[in-house]
Amino acid sequence: MVNPVLKWAGGKRQLLDELSARFPEDYNHFHEPFFGGGALFFDLEPENGTINDTNIRLINFYEQVRDHPEELIDRLESYRDPEDDPDSENDFAETNHKGKEIKNYYYQQRARFNKRPYGESFDPIEEAALLLYLNRTCYNGLYRQNSSGGFNVPIGRYANPDWVQEQRIRKASDVLKNTEIFNRDFKYILEYAEPGDLVYFDPPYEPMSSTAYFTDYSAEGFGQEDQERLLEVAQELDEQGVYVILSNSGVMYDMYDNVGFSVEIEGATRAINSDAENRDKVDEIIATNVPEDERRGRIQKGLADFS
Repeated sequence: MVNPVLKWAGGKRQLLDELSARFPEDYNHFHEPFFGGGALFFDLEPENGTINDTNIRLINFYEQVRDHPEELIDRLESYRDPEDDPDSENDFAETNHKGKEIKNYYYQQRARFNKRPYGESFDPIEEAALLLYLNRTCYNGLYRQNSSGGFNVPIGRYANPDWVQEQRIRKASDVLKNTEIFNRDFKYILEYAEPGDLVYFDPPYEPMSSTAYFTDYSAEGFGQEDQERLLEVAQELDEQGVYVILSNSGVMYDMYDNVGFSVEIEGATRAINSDAENRDKVDEIIATNVPEDERRGRIQKGLADFS
């Protein structure tokens, strides 16, 4: 098991046992079209397959982790405490892209990370390093963008933040070595998944109660039409003999149940929430076409696993 490098909203670490229990005993390649933080992928450590995400800077990060782990670590080791004064020898030491005063080192690095969305030239390794640095030093590990695509999360408050994460980067790099990485719409999977492969879908969504109306559903630009397209892709993969497992909001239960997928409700805890009291369990579904008699099932732990 490899730990994810990034904190990421919507991560599935608390559903790993439930997801893996639905895995087929045997499959060929593993594909994850909505990658995010990749909790399931890194827990699984697949030998090959594909990953994809529509966030181009997130995808650049994983490409650099896969292809240039040592250069990435070197950059991260050069960074300073987020509360330090700005680095006068680097750009954005005084003001950001909009002319706003830079107060400390964190906000200088945030401005440097935002070169791509504001049309400036950028170094892919530097951008990847800054993504991890900001992820580990920003408020609550959030990733949020303004209308221009600029990352705009404020500084967090950490006693001793660890943004280098060198061991996690090296281990993640090893796991990603034989993985193809894409920055496309999730329908790319129809070109790559083959009979006997396993596809895990974890689309962007805001977990809601099972009594919420479908028409109210919308999250990060992934709304009703996208959910319907995703269902069509899942059905097409099913017809092609591809194993499919999907996690989604509880309000999607009927959509997948009505077309013949096995659907069950599971409780999941919000991994990132600005209000700690609201990090409670909400309804999510896990839908799959893996026949029950072909599933791996829960792995029984022996006494040695609890020592």
